[in-house]
Amino acid sequence: MEFENRREAGRELARRLAPLADRHPIVLGLPRGGVVVAREIADALGAPLDVLLVRKVGAPGRQELAIGAVGEGGVVVTNADILRRLRLSPRKVDEAVSRALTELDLRAAVLRRGRAPLPVSGKTVVLVDDGIATGASVRAALRVLRARGASRIVLAVPVAPADVLEELSHDTDHTICPNPRVWMRAVGNWYRDFSEVSERDVLALLDERADAPEQFSGRSGDR
Repeated sequence: MEFENRREAGRELARRLAPLADRHPIVLGLPRGGVVVAREIADALGAPLDVLLVRKVGAPGRQELAIGAVGEGGVVVTNADILRRLRLSPRKVDEAVSRALTELDLRAAVLRRGRAPLPVSGKTVVLVDDGIATGASVRAALRVLRARGASRIVLAVPVAPADVLEELSHDTDHTICPNPRVWMRAVGNWYRDFSEVSERDVLALLDERADAPEQFSGRSGDR
């Protein structure tokens, strides 16, 4: 299945997630592209929308290669296989993690603008991205949600490698993915329009949803 754009992917996921509406879930998108997908789901389910911030940890000297990821709350996830292959010292790993955490804090200041994350304790959460490659960022996000007390986590992504979905299933209660691939091309190849999403775009999506007084109070999830 190929999608016209992220919005169409979100509508397809929303159709499959429709039975969750009665659970009054909270929908969390991983910036930046995941927030566009998540917005469609939140609108369809009548659910609150927020971001969940994580950042990949790049290998020293090879920033394009992820050795793990960090998430809000100081959560750190590393890829043991890649670390063994690169033979990185603990000091090098710690330095890379520290840089990623600093960058994450800066991004949080921009995207949250003083707004606290929506409370997820005891709630059903739908975690959304526009696609998965290695799964490092999603794995960090799942651990953040467990640490914050989410009672049920549903992972919703338009496309992902089947083996990564299997690994992530141990950290989720349910997974929705229209395109589980044995052989995974780049995520963007599954979209006809995979235009870059800016932080300004993300802020606009969040600000539109914040017009409802209950959006950032957490009351919606308690109905």
